[in-house]
Amino acid sequence: MLAILKKEFNSFFSSPIAYLVIGVFLLVNGLFLWVFNDNLNILNAGFADLNSFFYLAPWLLLFLIPAITMKSFADEFSNGTIEILKTRPLTDWQIVLGKFFASLLLVSIALIPTITYVYTIHNLGKPIGNIDMGSTLGSYIGIFFLAATYTSIGLFTSTLSKNQIVAFIISVFITFILFFGFESISSSLGKSGYTLQQFGINEHYKSISRGVIDTRDIIYFICVTFFFLFITKQQLKNE
Repeated sequence: MLAILKKEFNSFFSSPIAYLVIGVFLLVNGLFLWVFNDNLNILNAGFADLNSFFYLAPWLLLFLIPAITMKSFADEFSNGTIEILKTRPLTDWQIVLGKFFASLLLVSIALIPTITYVYTIHNLGKPIGNIDMGSTLGSYIGIFFLAATYTSIGLFTSTLSKNQIVAFIISVFITFILFFGFESISSSLGKSGYTLQQFGINEHYKSISRGVIDTRDIIYFICVTFFFLFITKQQLKNE
């Protein structure tokens, strides 16, 4: 698995993908949070928190993570290298997990520079340090689990087509439905929509972002991530 992880991770930085993903993520966040004079601008909020960042990040990752994962298996299928990969002394799980952790590691690297936002808000608060660290830490944990779920979905869709663009579009669609679709539909159903809402990613992400780490939310993310990794492995087995 480590060999696959290293190979995939190095391939990101041997092409423009890693630099584009990290650069676009940080640039768009920086513009909306600190430059553009809109509702997401932290300086216009009047209080020291990073709610704008944790609202914006899932939407950016919804497009950027599929851009990372779209070539994971689609590229292997189109180039015919999947057969070579499967002849190596590796199990299907090792291949899938190697690619999964390589993509998740790249996303984590993109998130690391945003810790400077926490330092900035910490010093902008009145008095200095007036920031809810529990909620901030919970939101970062939520972002990490959300990124893991997005990544597993992206890996699965990359097994569905040899065309990377098709894999990207399917990944964005499935991720959007899981993140926003259930919540949107449930809002029109009134009280009866509460159960349906629990199937959506955003509901559990918002729960963790409040700073209370509920095991039900963690189990949800782990189960959804494992489900998509499992069907990715089954797809790979059937090839």
